[in-house]
Amino acid sequence: MASTPKKSTTKKATKQSGKTKRGRPTKEFDKKTFNDLVGLGCSQEEICWFFRDETGKPANIDTLSRWCKRTYDMNFQEYFKQNGCMALKIALRRNQLELSKRSAAMAIFLAKNYLGMTDKVETKVEFEDDGFIAALKGQAQDTFKNAGGVVEE
Repeated sequence: MASTPKKSTTKKATKQSGKTKRGRPTKEFDKKTFNDLVGLGCSQEEICWFFRDETGKPANIDTLSRWCKRTYDMNFQEYFKQNGCMALKIALRRNQLELSKRSAAMAIFLAKNYLGMTDKVETKVEFEDDGFIAALKGQAQDTFKNAGGVVEE
């Protein structure tokens, strides 16, 4: 009688580099959706809520962090700082430029911040020296001396 090979007792066991892996299968998230959510500036908790399971339970934050580490070779915070903030800034800038076409206030804000424009009006008053200020100063010194004061010259 031929011997039959023994089957693994667990249904989820898989062969990986000669070792038997047990436990739950690794959770996968849709990369495009994940990147879109990060680009919107969504927090880790919000992304976990978005990736709910069939029962409506949000994905675990640690699970998302491990997936991010496996997929992008960096944790969520590093990935968000490197990619999410930049995508969010680009989207905000795009929205500001679109809004500036309809809103004078936004156009003024962008002009001040990006073009260095200001609301300050500088005025320069020029006058001719007719000697009046010098005469007034001399008269004040004379009055001060007559009152007993000492004037430094």
